[in-house]
Parts: sequence; C-alpha cells; structure tokens
Amino acid sequence: MTTDTVHETEHLIVVDAPAERVYALIEDVGTWPEVFPPTVHAECLERDGDTELIRIWATANGVAKTWTSRRRHDPGRLSVSFRQERSQHPVGGMGGAWVIEPITDARCRVRLLHDFFPASDEPADLEWIKQAVDRNSASELQALKSSAEPAEPGQCFTFADTVTVEGSAEDVYDFLNNAQLWPQRLPHVARVSLDEDSPGLQVLEMDTRTKDGSVHTTRSVRVCEPHRSIVYKQTVTPALMTLHTGRWLIEPQGAGQVAVTSRHTVRINTARITELLGPEADLATAQQLVRNALSANSLTTLRAAKAYAEGGGGRHPVP
Repeated sequence: MTTDTVHETEHLIVVDAPAERVYALIEDVGTWPEVFPPTVHAECLERDGDTELIRIWATANGVAKTWTSRRRHDPGRLSVSFRQERSQHPVGGMGGAWVIEPITDARCRVRLLHDFFPASDEPADLEWIKQAVDRNSASELQALKSSAEPAEPGQCFTFADTVTVEGSAEDVYDFLNNAQLWPQRLPHVARVSLDEDSPGLQVLEMDTRTKDGSVHTTRSVRVCEPHRSIVYKQTVTPALMTLHTGRWLIEPQGAGQVAVTSRHTVRINTARITELLGPEADLATAQQLVRNALSANSLTTLRAAKAYAEGGGGRHPVP
C-alpha cells in the first residue's frame, strides 16, 4: 500500500561563482560523479530539446541505488526540474528542481527542492527517505559550491593506462568483474569484500598494500556493463584524495585484439599535503605520488587481466 501524502523539502546554499557556471554543472549529468559525492555514475539515455531522460547510480544512506529521471531544462530561468520515472523502494515517487538565483555577477543562491512519498505507510520508510534527502542534499550543495568556486589549478586531474590483449573481451571483463578473486590474483590486494545485491551494481571494499608494506582500505561502488566497461567511484578514499573515480574500458580492436584502459580522475586533498608528505611537499608532489601509485596498481591489474585472457581465461572464443 502506498501513501497519498506528499512531503516537500527545500535546501539552499550561497555560492561565490556566477550563476551560469553553477547552472552548467547541474545541466551536464556526465560530470556529476566528479561534482556530487553520492553520484557514482550518470548518463543521458535520450534527449529531445530541453527534456532528457537520465539514469543515475548513486548511494543513499550508504546503500547503492539506481533509478531513471525525466529532466526539463530552463536556461532562461536557470532551473532544472526532475521527476523519477522508476523509483526504488522505499521511495514511492520523487521529484523536484534545482533553482539558481543570481545575487551578483559573481555570486548566486542555489535552491534544491524535493517532493516525495514513500512506497508504503510504514513510518520507517518515510524516515529513511527524509534522512537520505537531507544527507544527500546537504552533501550535493556543498560539493556544488566547492566545484563551482575557484580552485587551485591542477587539484583535479585525469590520466589513463592502456594495454592491448590478444584475447576476448569476455575474458578480460571476467577478470575485472570478479574482484572477489583479486587477493589470489593480484600481489597488491590483501583483502576484498564484494557485494552485488542488484546485477551489475557492486560494492567493493578492498585492502591494498603499498610499497612500504602498509595497507590502506578503500570502498567503491561499481557499475558493471558486461564485456564493455566497469565504472567506479571510491566512497572511502585514501587521505591524500577527496575524489577518485575510474573506469575500466574494454574496446575490441579487430583481429582478436582488445584494448583495455584504466582511467582515473582524482582530486587532491590540498589541506593535508604537508601533513602527509612533509613540509616541503606541494601540489605537484602530491599529484606525482598519487599518479605513480594508481598507475602502478592499474598496470599490474591490466597485465594480470591480459595474462588471464591470453592464457585461455574462462575459455571464451576469440572472434
């Protein structure tokens, strides 16, 4: 039984950036994993003028969820309205709007509006939704402010590593998808906990060994598209990063070859550079250290996936 009572909330923040810059960040869902902490992956499924259908994979109260929403853009009023087309329990239905109100040429107010109702009359369902909306709204608005306001150049950067595999995309994907086997397959992985309550939506917790022998724990949500890609976002990052998103991309090259790429987007935690790396360290030092560490682990994984696929792997035929 669903309730007929619709609940409404409003959250707001003042951003020291032009309203048009803020609107652009909200308008382009492709950048949301880099802007909003709860968003793991987002893509536009279809667009017709100012109306689009998007799919979002995100966390709510620590739980990985996915849903589709219909959005309507109004560039003249600097607003984007949204309505979930298929909500996930305990949400019965949800919609709302982003509204950007210029204060000056370099400052604006952002209002995030929600209306929703639970999937049942259970009080616990309503409370869960309220907590998720409050937590995510506050997190998203603060993240939007941080992304829109001027930042130190180079704080956020992207890089990639690629190997060519003489094997099948299916075998490469099997290796990357079955991360629960990584402690036996990868020397830098000490422990893995992998949950997949919904097909293709994984929560991966992993202990990784560093060169000095220490171990750090990361937690990621992964969106898996069989034989093509795995997109992920770390929800628990090492101390030197405030953002780490990535993608394993598998691209057939013809003649029985596939190119496998590991792409990373990272934002450095500039407030902790000297604390973690010493008084002489700067942003460039942190960038190089992070890139070297992530590339080393990625290349180890890529080469192991290559060896697995070229050695027969799961015995998928090479086209």
